Amino acid sequence: MYFEKPGKENTASTLQAAFERGKELGIQDIVVASSAGDTAYQALEICKGFDIVMVTYHCGVREPFKNVLKDDVRKDLESKGVRIVSATHALSGVERSVAKKFSGLYPALLIAETLRLFGQGTKVAVEIAIMAADAGMLAGTDIISAGGTAKGADSALVLKPANQSDLFDMKIREIICKPRDF
Repeated sequence: MYFEKPGKENTASTLQAAFERGKELGIQDIVVASSAGDTAYQALEICKGFDIVMVTYHCGVREPFKNVLKDDVRKDLESKGVRIVSATHALSGVERSVAKKFSGLYPALLIAETLRLFGQGTKVAVEIAIMAADAGMLAGTDIISAGGTAKGADSALVLKPANQSDLFDMKIREIICKPRDF
């Protein structure tokens, strides 16, 4: 499925398509990117029966030593069974800091830019799968991973996850949906 434009208005359709394809394939896990919890709440409504992992920003991403995800939202989502990962971006991390100070091109940033050729949401879906794997939230079986452009979800993939240390063992099996224009 292709969306004409990227953005959060595609979230429900993305999650519905991901849910349907995941059910067809017998997949149990869906990983979603969500900074404030909105996409995770929608996943709870649409992806019933799936184990939901929400990946959010690391502490300090917007303001030093501050979490983007509010504590009450975290507690509420966790009480509903959502497992939450707050982690450094797998495809930038400390390299972004080095690049800002010294300029140049760095491997993780190059991988991120290459994935953006398919759209920001595709890059995010790959990245959060790595982050969830590194946090011990995945078993290595195929998952659905949904990411977006700025807010919400507009891209979903079927993939075999991998840890950062084994990135090139990851397999993007299917693109369920993505924006056509980005």
